[in-house]
Amino acid sequence: MTPPKQMIRVLVVDDSALMRKLIPQLLERDNSIHVIGTAMDGAFAIKKIEELKPDAITLDLEMPRMDGIETLRHIMREHQVPVVVVSAHTREGAATTFKALHMGAFDFVAKPENVLAEGMSEIATELIIKIKAAVNSPFLRRAVPSAGKVSYPKPKAAYVAGPASKVVAIGISTGGPNSLEYMLGQLPADFAAAILVVQHMPAGFTETFARRLNESCPLDVKQAQSGDLLSAGRVLICAGDRHMRVRRMPLGDVVVLSDDVKVNGHRPSVDVLFRSVAPEFGADAVGLLMTGMGEDGAEGLGVMKAAGALTIAQDEASSIVFGMPRAAIERGYANRIVSLESLASTLIVHCGSLRSLPIKEPYPVRPVGRL
Repeated sequence: MTPPKQMIRVLVVDDSALMRKLIPQLLERDNSIHVIGTAMDGAFAIKKIEELKPDAITLDLEMPRMDGIETLRHIMREHQVPVVVVSAHTREGAATTFKALHMGAFDFVAKPENVLAEGMSEIATELIIKIKAAVNSPFLRRAVPSAGKVSYPKPKAAYVAGPASKVVAIGISTGGPNSLEYMLGQLPADFAAAILVVQHMPAGFTETFARRLNESCPLDVKQAQSGDLLSAGRVLICAGDRHMRVRRMPLGDVVVLSDDVKVNGHRPSVDVLFRSVAPEFGADAVGLLMTGMGEDGAEGLGVMKAAGALTIAQDEASSIVFGMPRAAIERGYANRIVSLESLASTLIVHCGSLRSLPIKEPYPVRPVGRL
């Protein structure tokens, strides 16, 4: 029977015969999705795209003959069909995944290490949600500006990290990697605030993500570890599958990671970070919700606003998915609604740079005790 026209027609591309069988089964748990075909590599995929005209594609990146990157390049150039990457859970797989996102893939789902594990239901839900978001988002008409074109004002080594004047807490999800890279690339090396980021991303990918950001922007970026100091010009990316909170300590303000239960279906959760920052930093904090699905972070942004923080939501026109920012705006929790292109300048005006602030002594070089 021919499926109704309103159904989302998906092409599954994967070199694994098992995944070509499993992914359609997962997707068709949702009666609005119909898998119209599968392909074992990029060469077959291109032929089937031209023949079947899918609404969305799931794409493996490690394939023979024509790999996923070359296939994606062809799709973006010739067809502009939204692509959700199904990525290998390895360091090499993570690096290739971020390259794919930079090239135009909508989002990714981590390929399960054990397809017989109980987590397959959760992966199915994530994949279905992201395919629907990809089809419904006009992301192909909203390209994120190239971070590579940004001219960095100072090299990283030009400034000695000291106590931060303020703390900027950022929550971000779908569309985040490219948007965050662009925004951070516009901040100066002597930015006076510390930046904490919760990006919805699985374990095994955030370290590579942080490394990529560190190489592409003038700030010092790293995956957060418990005990890391909140220093001016430093960006701490919450590790995948961990929550991140802040704590005031005698030797300086630090982050603390935990394995507490998921909040809003997420670990890391933006709400956990925002609710931690609010009472500790009050008016010396900035809360920023950027592109992403769902509502994680909206209530936490409200807590930050009540504590006196400046609260910002990315605007709809520049958001790949206007979910998290919309939820905060509709509840009245955002002081300001700002485009992606203007976020960095807004933060610079509010937080300043080290050159614009009184000179402070850097943190003493002593280890922080166990938390």
